[in-house]
Parts: sequence; C-alpha cells; structure tokens
Amino acid sequence: MKLVKDVNRNNQNKPQVSDKDAEEAIKKLLAWIGEDPSREGLLETPKRVVKAFKEYFKGYHQNADEDLSKTFGDVEGYDDMVIEKNITLESHCEHHMAPIIGVAHVSYIPNKKVVGLSKLARTVEVFSKRLQTQERLTMQIAKTLMSALDAKGVAVTIDAAHQCMTMRGIKKEKATTVTNYFLGSFKEDLSIQNRYLKYIGK
Repeated sequence: MKLVKDVNRNNQNKPQVSDKDAEEAIKKLLAWIGEDPSREGLLETPKRVVKAFKEYFKGYHQNADEDLSKTFGDVEGYDDMVIEKNITLESHCEHHMAPIIGVAHVSYIPNKKVVGLSKLARTVEVFSKRLQTQERLTMQIAKTLMSALDAKGVAVTIDAAHQCMTMRGIKKEKATTVTNYFLGSFKEDLSIQNRYLKYIGK
C-alpha cells in the first residue's frame, strides 16, 4: 500500500529563519505586550522561547513513516485488535497557538505484521508536535498507521482540552473535545468499532 505523503515535512518553499531572527521576533512581541525586553528578567527569554518552540514543534522535522517502517512478521496468526490507550498528547492549535492537552487512544488490526508498541505513541507524538486542529490530527495519525502497517483497520480517538477555549474566548474550563476516526474494519464492522469504544471507555 502506498504510504501517505506527509505534506508538512521537507517543504522546500518554506522560508529559512535563523534562531537569531526568531529571537528578534520574540523581543518585538515582548515590547508589543508592554514589556521591556532589556530588563534583567527578560534578557534570556527570547533564547528560552526559541528553545521551547523547537521542542513544541519538533514534529515538523520528524517522519512517522520512518518510525513505522520496522515491523515484525512473526505474530503466529494474531489477527485481533491491538489497542494502546491513554497516550499523553500535547499539541498547539493553529488558530491561537494555545496548548491542546489530552490523551489519544490508538488501535489497529494487524495484517500479518505488527509494529513495536512505542511506535504507536511515537506516531501520535510526531503529528501532535505541530500546529494542529484536533480533527486533522486524528485523521493524520489514523491514515499514516493504516498505510504504513497495511493494517486491516485502524481506530484513533483523541480526548483533549483546548486552552484557546478554556483560558480565553468563551472560557469553559472543563470542556473537552472528543474526535474519532475509523478506517477499514473499524469503519465497516460496527461490532468491531463498538468493542474498541468499550475497551477505551467511550
């Protein structure tokens, strides 16, 4: 099966911005909010923010397909769903760059091969460490797993709080958003889908 193309990776048209350029931008933002970027407590803030952003958005420099390329065929006929629950998820919304905090549940039905369990969590990590909408994030994880593993089916559920909604705007601090995406057997067979939802407690 052809791998899903990761359109966010290696974009040849994106402008090259240096750490120095980014630090200057942070200084301007500090001044814009009414701060003095030259005061002692803020002198190192631009460098710290740039370093933090490299961690928050490291997914732009990672490739989930490569992580999923090593699989194992010695599964002795195992053909039921594999579920990894409660994968910690930390992302940022593309509209306000505010944090998205929650959990992801991932499941797939093998087709003669399985992948290391850490690779499922890694796939969540790769796509969450980018500016995202929760809907797109859910789909990206599912489609990548389905394609890379040539699975019989994939299910992905994300339950997360969006701080663009809890800390600003409507300020509904207890609100969370749940998204599901089903492919293959999980979409075609409601009994399989319902078993998955029961296992993850939804």
